[in-house]
Amino acid sequence: MCLETTIMKQRFTLFIATLILSVCFPLTALAYDVVVDGIYYNLVPQIKTAVVTSGDNKYTGEITIPKTITVDEEVYNVTSIGRKAFYGCANLTSVTIPNSVTIIGENAFSGCEGLPSVTIPNSVTSIGSSAFSGCTRLTSVTIGNSVTSIGSSAFSGCTSLTSVTIPNSVTSIEWGAFANCKNLENVYCYAETVPETRRDAFYDSDVKSATLYVPASAIDAYKTTEPWSTFGTIQILEGTEVEKEKCETPTIAFSDGRLTFSCATDDVRYVSEVKCADVNTYYTAEVALTACYDISVTATKTGYENSDVATAKLYWLTSSETSDDDTNINSVSKRGIAIQTAAGFITISGLDDNEKVDFYTLNGTALGAARATNGVATFSAQSGSVLIVRIGNESVKIIVE
Repeated sequence: MCLETTIMKQRFTLFIATLILSVCFPLTALAYDVVVDGIYYNLVPQIKTAVVTSGDNKYTGEITIPKTITVDEEVYNVTSIGRKAFYGCANLTSVTIPNSVTIIGENAFSGCEGLPSVTIPNSVTSIGSSAFSGCTRLTSVTIGNSVTSIGSSAFSGCTSLTSVTIPNSVTSIEWGAFANCKNLENVYCYAETVPETRRDAFYDSDVKSATLYVPASAIDAYKTTEPWSTFGTIQILEGTEVEKEKCETPTIAFSDGRLTFSCATDDVRYVSEVKCADVNTYYTAEVALTACYDISVTATKTGYENSDVATAKLYWLTSSETSDDDTNINSVSKRGIAIQTAAGFITISGLDDNEKVDFYTLNGTALGAARATNGVATFSAQSGSVLIVRIGNESVKIIVE
């Protein structure tokens, strides 16, 4: 049986039991069945539940409602705070509500002017109309995460109320629920779907000067739905930020005299940088050329997190068609070879098709070879290792990332 069906059945049983009591025992405004440790109760023997009610004297000071009471050796579960149970108890300074309570009735705490704060436990599913209306040093309210509806005028006239926490379970907020809460500063609403809320729910409350905190996934909906949209500031609740999908790390290749970038994420924009130690001004008769470019590129896309930076080196090496005897720079044909390492793989582009590339350790031990397909050769090596790559008649040293 689902939770909602169970709750409805309990409410119906409680309603029938209450009708039976009202027929058999006509009630006055101060009627109660028992008083236990200073708290008045009406009993529903058929389902062994107890409802907190009002009595001969007003409640004062600190009140702790128990989960159960024992009457004539029978245990009763305290499941409800009845209509007007604490009505007008101006000297009530603290109330502890147990997690056995599922319903807070109409006007249950109305006019409790001395109540500074209240935490409504997760067991409560419904807060009745005007339940806390007129609770004027009430400064903060935290509503448990089983409450689905907040009744009309539930917290109206709580003129000192500055902070309200509304759980994700709330689906409806009735008219005037937080009306005339003139000092409201912060409302924390965890509902990922905007609750069905009457436009006058915050009537005559200065929400234009207040801040509304909502889940990141729903912030646009709150900004366009009254009365939530009338808050002066709407911000994202801490811890609810939507993680952006990250762009895949791009790959770098060289072909036909051009550097090319590609990325598994569609429609990205590339931000690249190419540096060469040889691009400089010299004042000597001899210049040592490294013929190597350092390349870095990042993939970016609106709404996505930037990719990791991809790096590669572009070497200008002697062409595979150049004679070993050519020493004049003007007669030596050069070609660009791009080498990229990532996740233990070496990718070399700019090669001739079927060209062989040999790989060695620093001490000259052969590790293997790879042949180019469509100008690209790949080789697997241990991350962090340093290898010598032999391409044609030239060798380069690389660090495997």
